[in-house]
Amino acid sequence: MTRSLDSLAEVAGDFDAIVLDQWGVLHDGTDPYPGAVEAVERLKGVTRLAVLSNSGKRADLNRDRIATKGFAPGLFDIVMTSGEALWLDLLAQNTAIKLYPIEGAAGDAARWADGLDVTLVDDVARADAILLMGLPDKADTATYEATLATADGLPVYCTNPDRASPRAGGVTVTSPGALAHAHAKAGGNVTFYGKPHVPIFRAVERALGATSDRLLMVGDSFEHDIAGGYSAGWSTAFVESGLYADRISGTDRLRTVGNLAHEKGAPPPTYTLRSLA
Repeated sequence: MTRSLDSLAEVAGDFDAIVLDQWGVLHDGTDPYPGAVEAVERLKGVTRLAVLSNSGKRADLNRDRIATKGFAPGLFDIVMTSGEALWLDLLAQNTAIKLYPIEGAAGDAARWADGLDVTLVDDVARADAILLMGLPDKADTATYEATLATADGLPVYCTNPDRASPRAGGVTVTSPGALAHAHAKAGGNVTFYGKPHVPIFRAVERALGATSDRLLMVGDSFEHDIAGGYSAGWSTAFVESGLYADRISGTDRLRTVGNLAHEKGAPPPTYTLRSLA
């Protein structure tokens, strides 16, 4: 049964590390959530902290981005991203590859590819694979759907499996995972990096030197944070103020959270809390 918490501090001492999602938990893409910085600073004195994000960018860039929101880099023992996981895989393969990038902003893919034997091409026909790492917030998804439709069996590496992401003012935007899942359902060849896929949770365990039963995943996505953490054998905590903030109101929060988890095909979280604050 899910337990309601007023603060993660109530259970922080029970874990070797608390692993936090980024968007929807620490910040909304623009600003930190009220009280989130202070909450993380308090937790740092109790247990180790990490960030696990379905971001197509490298880990160092995300550490820097988090710092611009007011979270000092030293707060987190590690930052792991899905983009980092693919980068490490390609580095280990040590094979030249041509990628057609779909990115959130011009230059994202070039910065990500630094250090790899990767050539970025502007024609799908010349590519060995498609790198689906981001979408502009106001993207015309039909354009990208058409691009994927021309892939004709070409591998697609999706480094952001999220279907949607929260933004400032309660806005939700389409994320790359929505396109990737639709493409896979239509028979496309898609490899997903990031949550809820267990390998990225194992990568965090190795980096922290911790076992699954001593880790807590904190996130606002039932499909990625809660389901992924559960599959990896971690405890999970759902943050109500993120992606599903407009669905949770009233006094019977536990019932609502349970219903949402069922609706999304995820197990109920171990804990639920309104926000990090």
